[in-house]
Amino acid sequence: MLPRPLAGGVERAQEAPAERGQGVLDTAFRARARACALALDWVVLSPAGDFDHEGEPSGGYALAPADADSRITPGDFAHALLDEVGVPTLHRTHTGVSAA
Repeated sequence: MLPRPLAGGVERAQEAPAERGQGVLDTAFRARARACALALDWVVLSPAGDFDHEGEPSGGYALAPADADSRITPGDFAHALLDEVGVPTLHRTHTGVSAA
């Protein structure tokens, strides 16, 4: 139902059709989701190339662009990941990690 006039020209909102109410909720939800997404700080780390499951960790790593020939041990990759969690230096980006 739509608002109906009361005495003195004042309107009182009554129940709106389900479609109208759902549209209002969808709009509010989308606006809130956009605001949350803009406030979110994120980072994606991935091997610049692939993991070296046979090698020994070197204790070092480098942030690098994608390179199919690049290799990094799981231990060195974990080191990079924990360093970034402990002291964030990257924001809203995806970057590769390679052996130093």
